[in-house]
Amino acid sequence: MAAVVGTHELRRPVVVAVQTLAVAACYFAAGRLGLMRRLTVEGAVFTPIWPPTGVAVAALLIFGIRCWLGIAIGALLVVITLASLQPPAIGIIAGNTVAPICAYLMLRRLGFRTDLSRLRDGLVLVFLGALGSMLISATVDVAVLVLAGKIAAHNFWPVWLAWWVGDAMGVLIVTPVLLMLYRIRLPLRAPRWKEAVALALVACVVVPVAAHSPISLLFLVYPLLVWAALRFPHGGSVLCALFASVAATVAATDRVGPFERLSDNELMIKLQAFNGTMALTALLLSAVITEQRNTRRSVELACQDLVEVLDYLTTGNPSRLPPLPPLPPLPPSTDDKGKGRQNEAR
Repeated sequence: MAAVVGTHELRRPVVVAVQTLAVAACYFAAGRLGLMRRLTVEGAVFTPIWPPTGVAVAALLIFGIRCWLGIAIGALLVVITLASLQPPAIGIIAGNTVAPICAYLMLRRLGFRTDLSRLRDGLVLVFLGALGSMLISATVDVAVLVLAGKIAAHNFWPVWLAWWVGDAMGVLIVTPVLLMLYRIRLPLRAPRWKEAVALALVACVVVPVAAHSPISLLFLVYPLLVWAALRFPHGGSVLCALFASVAATVAATDRVGPFERLSDNELMIKLQAFNGTMALTALLLSAVITEQRNTRRSVELACQDLVEVLDYLTTGNPSRLPPLPPLPPLPPSTDDKGKGRQNEAR
């Protein structure tokens, strides 16, 4: 018994260390991917989508609060690759670590489910996990840059807005995909694999054309999101949204298609408006459809139980009767109370 206890006590720190290193590696890899595409606002360089925020929130929801150190290490590695480790860099690392932790605490406080099977889960992830919590990282990071003299004080709000939207987009687009991938279990069952292949082929044709066409055709992405959400609500819409967002970001940073001949501010507004509305549509529509399907499944099961009860009442076959929950005790009636009082009087 002592050997078994010692093995479990030794295994737990090893698992935590492995999870921490894995989170740090994923955060760093996501940061390097995000830095491949940049935009400029008021002389400050930022990423339209910052995937590490999505990785951090997803890691906290999957592994718990103990993986916060991996987030901090990953943020440190990303900052070191960009500049030397100075006091402003430490402030940025702190902001990028605290914001996902606050998102995790608020989501858990409100009973967030990682399967995103309810509309409230999608709304909480959007307004608290993304838009609300990322206010912390944007405010801290941009304030540190202003205090360090990297950004002029009068450019605080434009840079802050771009920073906040980029961090929020990372949560809206990356976190649902990672949560969906974590729930996948092998072997995969694909009853509609032909339709899935058809959707993927259509998306691979329509999305690049819409993102690179000089005519504004980005609206063609939304029918694909609706198709994916209706037929594959557990992951099709978020994967389609991720692909469309990446294609639009590449086109925007290359200044081609509908993003050609736009100023820096106009380009940022158009790109982030498209990414935000598309991510909201995919996430909330998928949550609504999943919730309705679960409700319909519960009603069907209740109807089956009712049919079995009626069949038992008509045929008298107890083997087909489902177990019924025990009835609560009934309160004493007024007649019983009167009889009890008469007995006490006697």
